Amino acid sequence: MKRRAPTALALMLSLAGCAGDAVTVEAPADASVAEVATPVDAAAAPEVGAVDVPRVEEVVDVAPAPAEAGACVGRGGAPGDREQRVRVGGVERVYRVHIPRGYDPARPAMLVFNFHGYLSNEAQQADWSNLEAAADARGFVAVHPRGRDTSWNAGVCCGGAMARQDDDVGFVRAMLDALEAELCVDRRRVFATGFSNGAFFANRLACELSDRIAAVAPVAGLVGVSPCAPPRPVPVLNFHGDADLVVPYQGSPLLGFPAVTDSMRGWAARNGCGAAATEVLRRGDARCVSFAGCAAGAEVILCTLSGGGHTWPGGDVSALGGRTSRDLDATTYLLDFFERHPLP
Repeated sequence: MKRRAPTALALMLSLAGCAGDAVTVEAPADASVAEVATPVDAAAAPEVGAVDVPRVEEVVDVAPAPAEAGACVGRGGAPGDREQRVRVGGVERVYRVHIPRGYDPARPAMLVFNFHGYLSNEAQQADWSNLEAAADARGFVAVHPRGRDTSWNAGVCCGGAMARQDDDVGFVRAMLDALEAELCVDRRRVFATGFSNGAFFANRLACELSDRIAAVAPVAGLVGVSPCAPPRPVPVLNFHGDADLVVPYQGSPLLGFPAVTDSMRGWAARNGCGAAATEVLRRGDARCVSFAGCAAGAEVILCTLSGGGHTWPGGDVSALGGRTSRDLDATTYLLDFFERHPLP
């Protein structure tokens, strides 16, 4: 039986919890667009580079060649699900590992972290994103970590993890150390996605752990830390509904949330992209634009879901979080994106 995601009421309560903490945070005078921003109108979305861009069904690039078989001597692991634990700063942390059918301990596999939202958990996140089924189909390892007090320290969000300033980035490092020692992991193909608070945290990993995380694909979350200055361009794919009432598309100065377009312009600036963006996908309520000319091929893509709520596009989430797009499957699209962007 599927474990349902929290209802919209729980999501709103989670927003209130974030607000209670965030209103005490003052933005510095030189706050960047990646921090606290004035809401922008929909008309201020990135300029599309061409009026007559043809509609496309998918962006298809040739995936990088996987690491050679035989690269992992002494690694083990068997297909299936397991709960594992690691200690970070004296605290025991928990994460769920899904090893796909057909896993070969002699052939390095892609690994994807998938972080749950505030007031949610790893089982719900696995269910509504359908990432584990995709892992079986594509042959990668899926990892669903558990946040303390159902929360992640993602800067301006959320809950107990933020209030305590939990070392969640250190938790990810510890998980990677343990997984790379146990399994045959392709260290160039380690990625992160997440929903809501988990999406804010995926953004934080791009800012602070780009030596281990190749690319990120947040869903309904933004950059919430300052400074955010990764030492290399980091590919970022973001999904966001323009009718999201929990993490508003136009931003929230009260909560310290930037507008979605400002958050993505921040990534474009970090990656040395141009200011203009070109439409790369239009399908039903989904429209994706890509900033041009990014350094080292580090794409910055924003997918906006018209009328979309605080949901996972194409996923299994409560309708009370708002409308869920059925025109774009975020899981499929982000995995295609990851496969194009191994660590350089």
